[in-house]
Amino acid sequence: MRVLVVDDNRDICQNIGDYLGLFGHVLDFAYNGPHALRLALAGEYDVIVLDLMLPGMDGLDVCRELRAGAKPEVPVLMLTARDTLPDKLDGFGAGTDDYLVKPFAMQELLARLHALHDRRKGRRAQRLVVGDLTLDKGTREVSRGGRRVPLNPVGFRILERMMEASPTVVTRTELETLLWGDECPASDALRSHLYQLRRAIETPTGERMLHTVHGVGYQLAVCDD
Repeated sequence: MRVLVVDDNRDICQNIGDYLGLFGHVLDFAYNGPHALRLALAGEYDVIVLDLMLPGMDGLDVCRELRAGAKPEVPVLMLTARDTLPDKLDGFGAGTDDYLVKPFAMQELLARLHALHDRRKGRRAQRLVVGDLTLDKGTREVSRGGRRVPLNPVGFRILERMMEASPTVVTRTELETLLWGDECPASDALRSHLYQLRRAIETPTGERMLHTVHGVGYQLAVCDD
């Protein structure tokens, strides 16, 4: 795992680093809120260990910024000496995934990090991403550039298949079989559904993603123009 550890107590950071390093994990450190936010937004972390009380910006605000920004799904384990129920509810309300009260055993910290990491891998398997277009198989929600894209069931099935294949071209026959099996409608129903899908996913930004490959099929890809 690649872990970002955020705590203004450098001894705690050192202890966490020494222990997790024994298991081959890679760590970065931040000792105040603004620095933590910059690292979290710029880097790719499997999990963030975030202290509640930080100079410059507290852990709750850091977590809220992450959830509202470009990294809404990175698991966050909040560390704090506060152990009352209202404090924990504040943490969960800010978007933290788990809560560990100081002092803690390193073995428990590692176990919780593994659990968060495994949970995220499961979530990621349910998400398809092509450029700024995202499809969540679990919630059946589609968004582009952070804006929700409403789709009917047929459009969702077409988009799901094309995102799974992207940037490979999906043939017309494959899409027709996916939707109707051996009983494909006589009319050009697929073309109509693709037209509606193209309008739905391209309207939010105006940038093309669904391309017709004449004589072959259709391709979902970020335009290089």
